[in-house]
Amino acid sequence: MYLLVLSTCDRDVKLCLFVSQALADLGWSQPTLIQEKAIPLALEGKDLLARARTGSGKTAAYAIPLIQRILTSKQTVREQAIRALVLVPTKELGQQVQSMIRQLTAYCSRDVRVADISGKADISAQKPILMEKPDIVVSTPSRVQAHINGQTLQLQSSLEMLVIDEADLLFSFGFEADLKSLLCHLPKIYQAFLMSATLNDDVQALKELVLHNPVMLKLQGSQLPGSSQLQQYSVRCEEEDKFLLIYTLLKLGLVQGKSLLFVRDVDRCYRLKLFLEQFSIPACVLNSELPIHSRCHIITQFNQGFYNYIIATDEQGLENPARLRVPSRKDKEYGVSRGIDFHNVCNVINFDFPASVESYIHRVGRTARADNPGSALSFISHTELPMLMEVENALTGDRTHDSVLKPYGFKMEEIEGFRYRCRDAMRSVTKQAVKEARLKEIKQELLNSEKLKTYFEDNPRDLQLLRHDKDLHPAVIKPHLKNVPDYLIPTALKSLVNPLKRRKKKKNKAGGVMLSSFKVRSVIYSFVT
Repeated sequence: MYLLVLSTCDRDVKLCLFVSQALADLGWSQPTLIQEKAIPLALEGKDLLARARTGSGKTAAYAIPLIQRILTSKQTVREQAIRALVLVPTKELGQQVQSMIRQLTAYCSRDVRVADISGKADISAQKPILMEKPDIVVSTPSRVQAHINGQTLQLQSSLEMLVIDEADLLFSFGFEADLKSLLCHLPKIYQAFLMSATLNDDVQALKELVLHNPVMLKLQGSQLPGSSQLQQYSVRCEEEDKFLLIYTLLKLGLVQGKSLLFVRDVDRCYRLKLFLEQFSIPACVLNSELPIHSRCHIITQFNQGFYNYIIATDEQGLENPARLRVPSRKDKEYGVSRGIDFHNVCNVINFDFPASVESYIHRVGRTARADNPGSALSFISHTELPMLMEVENALTGDRTHDSVLKPYGFKMEEIEGFRYRCRDAMRSVTKQAVKEARLKEIKQELLNSEKLKTYFEDNPRDLQLLRHDKDLHPAVIKPHLKNVPDYLIPTALKSLVNPLKRRKKKKNKAGGVMLSSFKVRSVIYSFVT
């Protein structure tokens, strides 16, 4: 059984039966590398600084020792107290961590209680939760500091363990002052874990602040899976060609399965959504202006297979308020490319190339998680070429002879027949239409989040009927764009694509579509110049 006896080169670690049963229910048969290395060291009481690529199982690597130590402690100490604090950079990650811990404590939920206080609820509303002294508290640093200032949270006498998850993102989200302040309210002695996908200067600064004689685990030389698991490609295209290519890939079904489409800012999210609406291609927008409950509900339904496409920005795309054309109500503790556990993502498409190497790693890291295959395709304009070179150098270690992002050379003339349709659709997606769509969705989601919250608490099954990919329709919809005439389909694709008779798509366990990267690859190679 997974981790009932976790063997390493020089030690055996026995986990309690409660945790072992929960792991069996989750279907985890073997520990990941980070779990195999980190759990024994953590149970020995050592501080850890662990770097492992995204999707490697870092959350369970620290959650299992937390649960084990709390259960052991309660055999001798009966007093209820907050013994562990998990700090996260985003509210979405906070909910994900709480969910994982609850799954791992399924057989000991009365003995190990966890509370996520990272949400936007009033401090006074969360006070009763903290008065019950949950064993593990999950939160962002700013919310913890707010509770400390409000005297609703006291950690100095009881805290035994501190975890900082996605440590390389914490300072970039503006939590440096909050973190330094709350550290003054912690006991002098506690065990601490820093978990990160990269080791940058911010992580080194956190190491000096938090850790005491830590063991450093630098696992995986590569920050992304190998080419046998993750296929990475890039294609040169300018602005109009980006829309032409995304239309071709999605409308003809050349990219199948659940996909994340990343753009550089919130306006681009809605511009792309409205463009796809013209062709009856539904997609959700996930951005920082939406209420936290709506964002988490979108992610949950995406994981359950309700939607195939999510259009999102990453945290760096949200840092520049000058890009926003409507009054901003964005959530500074929001993040999509980092930390959030999207399930069974087959493809990541960088419609706009990211602004940093770290953003590329964490965008692409949403696919090919655990042992699942995945593919990433990046659209590159001439202005994005320097950043492409930076990403290549970072991923290859400056070995210029070995390119990680394999080039796709499309014969654009083969899909030239679609260009007038794309131009027609793009003319309908005006700046005013984008602004109206943005305001309309925010109003809809605020209504869903606030007015219907009580109803859904009483009728949880009805929540499944609430969808987030409905057409916004501020742009004029042209019916003739919905279908693809057979004469427009390139000859090279007619054997693969039949818009009138689509073969049944195979379903995966989550209800989504199985990755068809081999199909995509064979199609694209027929276009290679």
